[in-house]
Amino acid sequence: MAIRLPGIPHMKRSLQRSLSNTEIPTVPKGHIAVYVGGSQKKRFVVPISYLNHPLFQDLLNQAEEEYGFSHPMGGLTIPCDEDAFIDLTGRLITM
Repeated sequence: MAIRLPGIPHMKRSLQRSLSNTEIPTVPKGHIAVYVGGSQKKRFVVPISYLNHPLFQDLLNQAEEEYGFSHPMGGLTIPCDEDAFIDLTGRLITM
């Protein structure tokens, strides 16, 4: 399932979010699942190439400094606002 954002039709192919945290679809090859948010985490599937992008690395470094790497979700967890994450990944697509 994709997020629909007006003006960015190619984003729906790159950034996906599941309907709920209990529904765990498979992650396509070349992508990684990322859990985003505070107490209510949402699961996004993003291209693995994002991990090498400086903007995404800054976000990961901020999360590491503030929260460390020990998370009960068991996956890559970024405790930032969902809208901020979507904005950041939208900028990665257009670069």
